[in-house]
Amino acid sequence: MVEHDYIQETRTQRLRNWVMAEMLRGAGYALAFLFFIGVTFLIIWGIGQFLPEDSKNAPPPMPYSALEAPLVTIRA
Repeated sequence: MVEHDYIQETRTQRLRNWVMAEMLRGAGYALAFLFFIGVTFLIIWGIGQFLPEDSKNAPPPMPYSALEAPLVTIRA
């Protein structure tokens, strides 16, 4: 059985281990951020499930939220 003496690391090994630790820490931060975004969307979706069905199919409350240009036909 081989025992590793981590105190006797070379400079290259220390640098490699430090870089790997920094990359893993960054990946952990990214995973936590994505998890936070997912939980936020799930909370918003869950609140939306409590709304009545009519509110999901109703027209928008603002009159100009969907602009429609009238079709102008000119007969020559």
